[in-house]
Amino acid sequence: MPVATPEQYADMLDRAKAGGFAYPAINAASSQSVNAVLQGLTEAGSDGILQVTTGGADYFAGHTVKARATGALAFAAYVHEVAKSYPITVALHTDHCPKPALEDFVLPLIKASEQVVADGGNPIFQSHMWDGSAVPLDENIQIAKEILPRLKAINAILEVEIGVVGGEEDGVQHEGSNEALYTTTADVAKAVEALGLGDQGRWIAALTFGNVHGVYKPGNVKLRPELLGEIQEGIAAQFGTGPKPLDLVFHGGSGSTDQEIATAVANGVVKMNIDTDTQYAFTRSVAGFMFKNYDGVLKVDGEVGNKKAYDPRAWGKIAESAMAARVVEATKQLGSAGKSLAA
Repeated sequence: MPVATPEQYADMLDRAKAGGFAYPAINAASSQSVNAVLQGLTEAGSDGILQVTTGGADYFAGHTVKARATGALAFAAYVHEVAKSYPITVALHTDHCPKPALEDFVLPLIKASEQVVADGGNPIFQSHMWDGSAVPLDENIQIAKEILPRLKAINAILEVEIGVVGGEEDGVQHEGSNEALYTTTADVAKAVEALGLGDQGRWIAALTFGNVHGVYKPGNVKLRPELLGEIQEGIAAQFGTGPKPLDLVFHGGSGSTDQEIATAVANGVVKMNIDTDTQYAFTRSVAGFMFKNYDGVLKVDGEVGNKKAYDPRAWGKIAESAMAARVVEATKQLGSAGKSLAA
């Protein structure tokens, strides 16, 4: 299917909210990881979100140059073309963009979409994240307020982070206090007062409830997904809305239990970011192949190796399928399996 239109993406998020499930949003940094995600979503019968970080976009452009906007556009162009061959729908999103990266990442991409939309097309990316977690809350909200109308004009969605997800994501590291790892209702209320609840443009929120980027054993990260429900209730009461007025995003979910994920989804999470686990699935399968076929991928003791083993396609297909299997697992955890718009 072609990449989601803005209307289809909005419908995806609405269906997830109403149906009590969430979509996996998987980071990709190469054509292989894009293919793996599309394969996994197809095998699961799930729609989903493909996203790219500043570092992923840098890599897509070529690791010896720094041209992340170019890399992100190349990523999007590739997905727009190859997604047509798969019977599921994907939306495109740019992940964590801190303040120093606005000028060479998100803002040029918005400008590119503005031109496409002016010419009668759809935005290149259906949503963009502004990550203001490293700046004071008032500044975070002010920058979001400046970006939101531009996204509304091209029918795209803004993702904001209110609070701090600990750990590191593609070179963006947060060392906030433990208190900062838990968003407060008061903080969210400030954002709602400034950004509205859809009237100024649609936005989704990564609220923090102890989340930490990176890889951790289950139980080593103290998550409080029930906090999301408390914030939803507080915002609904303060602004006189119906239940669960916020569309939420789950960051830093590696090591989360099935119950923690289910509780977060029940409290309004419609998008869950996945990166560390899919990276590991990809690389673990490559390592296994290399160990098993070491005498084929290396020229040992004067031998010439085995071209069928060291051809990158040989281990690349295995890596893509291993990553795809982890994507399938994510769709089952989040409840999106079997719920594709095309089903």
